[in-house]
Amino acid sequence: MRSLEEYRDIVGEEVISSIYRKARTLYGMKVLEINSTYYGGGVAEIMNSFIPLMNDAGVEADWRILRGTPDFFDITKKFHNALQGDKINLTQMKKKLYRQASGDFSSYCHIDHDCVIIHDPQPLPLIKYYRKRQPWIWRVHVDLSDPNVKLWEFLKSYILRYDMVVISSPKYRREDLPVFQRVIYPAIDPLSPKNMDITDTTIAKTMKKFGIPMDKPLLSQVSRFDKWKGPGEVLDIFETVKKKVDCRLVICGSMATDDPEGQEVFEQIRRRADDRIKKGDVLFITSENNILVNALQRSSAVIVQKSAKEGFGLSVTEGLWKAKPVVASNVGGIAHQITDGENGFLREADDDQGFADAILEIMKNPKLGVELGKRAKESVRGKFLMTRLLSDYLDLMNYILK
Repeated sequence: MRSLEEYRDIVGEEVISSIYRKARTLYGMKVLEINSTYYGGGVAEIMNSFIPLMNDAGVEADWRILRGTPDFFDITKKFHNALQGDKINLTQMKKKLYRQASGDFSSYCHIDHDCVIIHDPQPLPLIKYYRKRQPWIWRVHVDLSDPNVKLWEFLKSYILRYDMVVISSPKYRREDLPVFQRVIYPAIDPLSPKNMDITDTTIAKTMKKFGIPMDKPLLSQVSRFDKWKGPGEVLDIFETVKKKVDCRLVICGSMATDDPEGQEVFEQIRRRADDRIKKGDVLFITSENNILVNALQRSSAVIVQKSAKEGFGLSVTEGLWKAKPVVASNVGGIAHQITDGENGFLREADDDQGFADAILEIMKNPKLGVELGKRAKESVRGKFLMTRLLSDYLDLMNYILK
């Protein structure tokens, strides 16, 4: 089990000592976290590191996964999209199947914890199926700034039962939600296989293993195959950049188990890029391999994130931590991570030419990329590492369990 001691050289002794001090009043407390997938996507990645560290600090943390049918995940993907502004045909059947997954899960998931934290919409109705004996917190990771009204009103019938809602940006506060809302930024684990330091030899072997040539500068985007992540627009931007600089595009994406649209999005974008794939100018990678992501990001001349919506954007955090220049959309939580021109470049989500110009500026001036990267890494060290997230959650626990 990972120990807080391992992070001392990265964040300093005072940070580690502060975490242990905050945990002292929580000894013996049991916390349960529930989401809907154990791999793929930021929530699962956070939980894989966060839960062992919470236990190491002295709080008994448990993590469980809501089971669901393909129909359920198809519905909750539509919910995910609608929470970020899409239209939805919210039928009674969809509502019934959505509730049923939580009802079935509650029949064998026994809760005797001091606090329950529910992640995102999938397990949201669970609170209705238990006699409430402890605080329940809804931790939502998506952009709530402009949700579909019909869906939002439906979900509020469950959210109102919660003691607190935790969001990823002050921009997501809902004035129409009379539940206390607290902002906690997500974070990455600097010691996970995706983010830990790796040798040049490991990088070279990994890139060779996955067939990624290193003869040209690499432009990369790492994210789920999701329409909100803009993979099609990244292709368009690459076409503009390649006219000025001979480079290669690598789009690396995973398929989360609770995202049934991923394969469809992947197939659509792959068909669009067919000619470039044949020429070797564009590579698509779908392997769920964290060392690969680590090696790819460290090998990239520029990392791009062309999201139209983004709850926070941990793939941006990962790129910044690796001291790489990042060009990303000025949306959601990304704007909390990048100060334009200081530790990366922010561009409006619909400004393809602005993205291309920023990428070209970096590729033509590698020294600029190095300077941006150095400042990027230090900004993540101070604000967006797992130890800070743990500290924030201990503050949350002390507040709600006092």
